[in-house]
Amino acid sequence: MGWQCTGLRWPTEDGGPALGWQRGGTVRWSTLARGTELGFRVAGPRRCTGARGHPCPVGAVVAGRSTGARCPECARLDRAHSVAADTIADDPRTYRVYLAWFGPGMVKVGITAEEREAARLREQGAVVFSWLGRGPLMAARRTEELLRSALGVPDRIPYAAKRAVRAALPNAEERRAEVAELYGRAVALEGAGWPESLQRLPFGTVDHAGLFGLAGDVTVTCAVTELVDGGVVAGRLVAAAGPDLHLETGRSGDEEREGEKTEREGADAEARKGEARGVTERGVVVVDTRLMVGWVLEGADPRAAVDVPVTGIGAGGVQDGLF
Repeated sequence: MGWQCTGLRWPTEDGGPALGWQRGGTVRWSTLARGTELGFRVAGPRRCTGARGHPCPVGAVVAGRSTGARCPECARLDRAHSVAADTIADDPRTYRVYLAWFGPGMVKVGITAEEREAARLREQGAVVFSWLGRGPLMAARRTEELLRSALGVPDRIPYAAKRAVRAALPNAEERRAEVAELYGRAVALEGAGWPESLQRLPFGTVDHAGLFGLAGDVTVTCAVTELVDGGVVAGRLVAAAGPDLHLETGRSGDEEREGEKTEREGADAEARKGEARGVTERGVVVVDTRLMVGWVLEGADPRAAVDVPVTGIGAGGVQDGLF
């Protein structure tokens, strides 16, 4: 029985991400440093990872394109005990409200348990953030709703949108200024519905661009759309942001295999339009580690060709500022 991938975490403020593995009741973590050469071969089928620390009772097979890696029953169980789903009203922990910046014009409000510190922000891929306040869960929730209704600040941003704006990051001062402007508008609401039990925290930004490796110019090749049994992903880790790993491929892969494109009708056919199997040029491959969860991953040559379904990013040219 191999080691099943459980996903990526950012456990410390100044350290890199760690990839989790489980086999039976044993859990291990592999810290990933930039510059590390990685290579793995996918061994299927992909199975549900369970919920709330418990394995899936039936070991259900889950779809390759799912970022949740849970069967319907385990997904319902996980959601039933989720703070994000507003299903827990009596959580006694202290929560923090934050403002997170992902790119120009893209700022959200959110909450996280104070004990987690800023791990939640790193896991979301927030390039810059500032704390706004701290207090009981329901006070944090009311503040979140206040910013949504009064200022039009969202509490959720699609991950694809977060990834897209990394191609045009402004300088650090401009990033900070956008968060500062929203912070000022938020604290101005203290007399207009701000919960009394929420303590306002002083403004101060944390910039993750350096930690993530989002600096310089890199030719972006493609993004992995799903893993498949027997597929290979390999390369040198040049950046990591949120759940994404950015791997620089070391050599050319096989030619595109036109005959391997799946013929499907309707929405599925449209979803696969423009995809290919494998990478045909040197560049950077973006791998969303949520697609890795649930698979058993075996070691492979870090210089091997990438051989999983991928889709191109942009027009294949240099995207300034992505890394």
